[in-house]
Amino acid sequence: MTMTLNNVTVVKHPLCEHNLGVIRDKDVNSDGFKNSMKRLATILILEATKNLPLKSYKIETPIKKCSVQKIDDDYKIIFAPILRAGLAISDVASAVVPDASIQHVGMYRDETTLEPVWYYDKTPVHYENPDKIKVFILDPMIATGNSAHAAVALFLKKGIKIENMTFVSILSCPQGLELLTGDFPELKIITAQIDEGLNERGYIVPGLGDAGDRLFNTFEK
Repeated sequence: MTMTLNNVTVVKHPLCEHNLGVIRDKDVNSDGFKNSMKRLATILILEATKNLPLKSYKIETPIKKCSVQKIDDDYKIIFAPILRAGLAISDVASAVVPDASIQHVGMYRDETTLEPVWYYDKTPVHYENPDKIKVFILDPMIATGNSAHAAVALFLKKGIKIENMTFVSILSCPQGLELLTGDFPELKIITAQIDEGLNERGYIVPGLGDAGDRLFNTFEK
């Protein structure tokens, strides 16, 4: 079951609830955290890609010739993980849609201003035929929404239409969603949960802590 309001879709599924419960637990180890993140990412990617354009093709089975529906090869599909935590979703996305292009964008959050700082951009200067491109931006968290906003603005600047973009996030909160839906009302957002808000450090509450640190075991001792 899903619930959609203002282009924000919250995916409701027992396996979402279960795996959210796993990753929220501060005592779950890195392996358990990664595996539950992958399970959540699989559910969300399937939801996010359910409207990919299909086209009829003629093929031959071992029995006879027939028509089949496959993803329209006139379209280019891009998964754009925001580094580094977005890799947890792009690994799954690449397995689900192996012909898609993976284009990384790198930002880290300035802990004082809570604003994104760019350090990497593996997208082309301009996209040809942007009407035939579907972009899925991937980040486990929509907290302040600043990084998400910067990534969407990047693709808009390069010619991708907002109606061809989808943002996939495991956890989100009202502040970040308000920023994105206010400036980009046509942006489709897929998430597993909307939490209650942010704390004074800009972390989602109750949240799950720093997804990148928990994925890659980079906690400061």
